[in-house]
Amino acid sequence: MKDRTNPFGARATLTSQAGEVTYYRLGALSGVGEVDRLPHIVKILLENTLRNVSHEAFEPSDVESLARWKPGESKQGELPFLPARVLLQDYTGVPVVVDLAAMRSAMERLGGDPAKVNPLLPADLVIDHSVQVDLFGSNLAFAGNVAKEYERNVERYALLRWSQQAFDGLSVVPPGTGIVHQVNLEFLSKVVQTRTVDGQTVALPDTLVGTDSHTTMVNGLGVLGWGVGGIEAEGAMLGQPLYMLLPDVVGVRFSGELPEGATATDLVLTVTQMLRQHGVVGRFVEYCGPGLSRLPVADRATIGNMSPEYGATAGYFPVDAETLRFLRMTARPSELVDLVERYTKEQGLFRTDETPEPVFDELLELDLSTVEPSLAGPRRPQDRVPLPQVGATFRAAYEGHLTNGSGEGKKEIAATAVVADTFPASDPLPAQASAPGGTVNEEHELGKPVSPSAGSIDLSTPAIGRANDAFDTDVHHGSVVIAAITSCTNTSNPSVMLGAGLLAKKAVERGLRPKPYVKTSLAPGSRAVTEYYKTSGLQPYLDALGFQTVGYGCTTCIGNSGPLIPAVADAVDEHNLVVAAVLSGNRNFEGRIHSQVRASFLASPPLVVAYALAGTVDIDLSQQPLGRDANGEDVYLRDIWPSQEELLEVVGSSVTPETFRETYAKVFEGEENWRTLEVPSGPSYDWNPESTYVQEPPYFEGLQPEPTSPRPRRRARAGDAGRLDHHRPHLSPARSRPRARRPLPHRAWRPAIRLQQLRRTPRQPPGDGPRHLRQHPPAQRAGAGPGG
Repeated sequence: MKDRTNPFGARATLTSQAGEVTYYRLGALSGVGEVDRLPHIVKILLENTLRNVSHEAFEPSDVESLARWKPGESKQGELPFLPARVLLQDYTGVPVVVDLAAMRSAMERLGGDPAKVNPLLPADLVIDHSVQVDLFGSNLAFAGNVAKEYERNVERYALLRWSQQAFDGLSVVPPGTGIVHQVNLEFLSKVVQTRTVDGQTVALPDTLVGTDSHTTMVNGLGVLGWGVGGIEAEGAMLGQPLYMLLPDVVGVRFSGELPEGATATDLVLTVTQMLRQHGVVGRFVEYCGPGLSRLPVADRATIGNMSPEYGATAGYFPVDAETLRFLRMTARPSELVDLVERYTKEQGLFRTDETPEPVFDELLELDLSTVEPSLAGPRRPQDRVPLPQVGATFRAAYEGHLTNGSGEGKKEIAATAVVADTFPASDPLPAQASAPGGTVNEEHELGKPVSPSAGSIDLSTPAIGRANDAFDTDVHHGSVVIAAITSCTNTSNPSVMLGAGLLAKKAVERGLRPKPYVKTSLAPGSRAVTEYYKTSGLQPYLDALGFQTVGYGCTTCIGNSGPLIPAVADAVDEHNLVVAAVLSGNRNFEGRIHSQVRASFLASPPLVVAYALAGTVDIDLSQQPLGRDANGEDVYLRDIWPSQEELLEVVGSSVTPETFRETYAKVFEGEENWRTLEVPSGPSYDWNPESTYVQEPPYFEGLQPEPTSPRPRRRARAGDAGRLDHHRPHLSPARSRPRARRPLPHRAWRPAIRLQQLRRTPRQPPGDGPRHLRQHPPAQRAGAGPGG
């Protein structure tokens, strides 16, 4: 093929409200393969190779390989992929910014213009992984946590604040705005992007890679994206394609609709269990079927978010009428919505119930009407537990420990460790083969509070900002000591968030309150949530139960849960109690949520509130009461659970385009702490040689205008890695000091390890057959950056 500017004669024009755009017709390849029935994921990758044939890394044979994709055939060969943009969060974004700043410093030393060093692909960085729940249960909690956040992170924030004004093509969303994936879903994503190329406006699918494994959340909007390591993301920012194997695509066909009482969280836990059991590690999943028409984008995003938990590279939902409705609801411009509709329909990327379904390597079925209220735990996100069985599951999981035996069996611990090792590197070390030290009172009976001499604690001093909690109580095995509405998975979903508010309202009206040993917290995924809580009038009821906003970001779900109530922490240690966390998160490996909390259950936001009221996971909430009202009558979960009709009414009246328009009108400005940060000015960063966190890396030391002969490399030893990939990068690494090739500045080794972790290439999760082999980094199938 001679003309690479018009490969396969595919260049064409399309008229939209925004004007005339150029695009590359997939229909031009109908003579090469059966393009019409390809999975939407394959079509998007096909468009990417077709449009980029003029790039030196792409070949016409790449286009032909994808156009001839057939289900069930062995997928051989590598495929280049150049996303439309890159998404970063603050911890994984810092090394990228440091490297770009180092390039500018090197350019300046060589006498060049440092301002010419910029990302070649657009990149967005959202600061959301640094806030911790130190204060809670008070209207002052948010301000106090923000103050501590800046105190701990001022040096990193100064670097990112400088980068916000220094680089073209890099946007920075300040702290206290929202979780990266929710901001991406509600504001940053366009579904169809445009670029100016040779004076023409070119339309293309919105695709991305991100340095957080839950980048897949945006798959619910019809945007194809997944998590990668920092090195791949930085390479993409500098215009280098990523390489992947030809995709295996598993279809999941939805039919029916969710029954009364079931939530999007229940659905995602069902899907996670189903796909983990089937085996989709390293593969793409694409959803189809008539059930999608009754599944709003917020519910789809919840499922897409959990792609790493069920092992897929991405869990994609095609563009359809619900996508357009969500774009309008979140105040996207009408010109963009029109372009999305016209472009996707023209390219065969728009789904309706009437369009023929794609062909897949495998097809699974799920009737949405079979979904039931569930949690997942106590150790793994794929271990779905129907609501009536939570108490029994807890007792079975820790039977040996609760009866003063030898603790959990090695088989269970080993199974947990193996699964944990398939998850992105932000997860903690696998569970150890021995239980924590300490003993349990031999007279303690299963499922009952320990006696006052073995676990009774004095809570006469209430938690900050709480009232009427001044009484003694017992903390026992199964006590819920953390109840957190947190994580990108659920806080993007108005239905489950407002459901929590409705349940709180009914609980307050019946006189119920959380147990005083429960650390409650609410970390909305964006300020839009706060706005529709205010509009609906539900925030005061959440406040009354201790669910005041503690911050906007990934908190408890990534281990930033902060300390337990001191008296509770002492009792847990002294009596070796197995206590629990209930959170609306996506991962719950033992020790991840809090080092003193052995059991963690993932749940919908309404159930998080319910378990805070019950105060224990050793209970059957379908049959046993949450508590008693002021008249001494039992109050059951069914008495305060919001109906679908109530939810539809409050969502329809409080979640409006104006909510999102106001929320994101000044999204890049930040609040006063951000605006008043003292930061260097100018195109080059002013490195502080005394810094223990941010220093200029040595990559460009002695760089000359002309390349010199490379020096021989020293072979790395196997022990040098130190298993750093298991650590959560937002937390401190292991206390043992690692080996280093040269001395590091005083107290600098911990930050140095973090930067090394965050630049790393992700591990290839083990799977069946050839996918179990570790591929060289450019060919990794399943990108999986740090989890959030």
